[in-house]
Amino acid sequence: MKLEGTTIVGVRKNGQTVIAGDGQVTQNNQVIMKGNAKKVRRVYNNSVVLGFAGSVADAFTLSERFEEMLNKYSGNLMRAAVELAMLWRGDRALRQLEALMIVADKNDMFIVSGSGDVIEPEHGICAIGSGGNYALAAGRALIDNTDMDAEQVAREAMRIASDICIFTNSNIVVEVA
Repeated sequence: MKLEGTTIVGVRKNGQTVIAGDGQVTQNNQVIMKGNAKKVRRVYNNSVVLGFAGSVADAFTLSERFEEMLNKYSGNLMRAAVELAMLWRGDRALRQLEALMIVADKNDMFIVSGSGDVIEPEHGICAIGSGGNYALAAGRALIDNTDMDAEQVAREAMRIASDICIFTNSNIVVEVA
């Protein structure tokens, strides 16, 4: 799945977990439609943070389904993520949705995809979207070589990605899990 139009990064360091995302909405890979979209949000009584990349309508549909799973499984992040991935992969209509999500609470962080993947990141960092690889590389270097906390790493990784990726801007939204 080729996703263009955003960057989301999740960082866990020293007991702090954050998810950050940019605000750019791009139409047809040519026009910036909006620069201040919010692609990171809190769900489940503000105890879970999620960030999404891909089609906005698809991402909202998936985030609503994810919140339903959180409610069904009493906030168990891993169980909700696995159940969403299974539903997403197995449902004919949901299977057509093009998005990825990073979900996190105080204890866990996962990338969830429509192919059934629920991936716990290595090294305390993960990223998705068109600028995801740039943010991931920057974040790993920052975690390994600075004393920055998780929020500082996420912000700087996003800033670096926004300087490189034309589908990512520097209007960064950060939520702490």
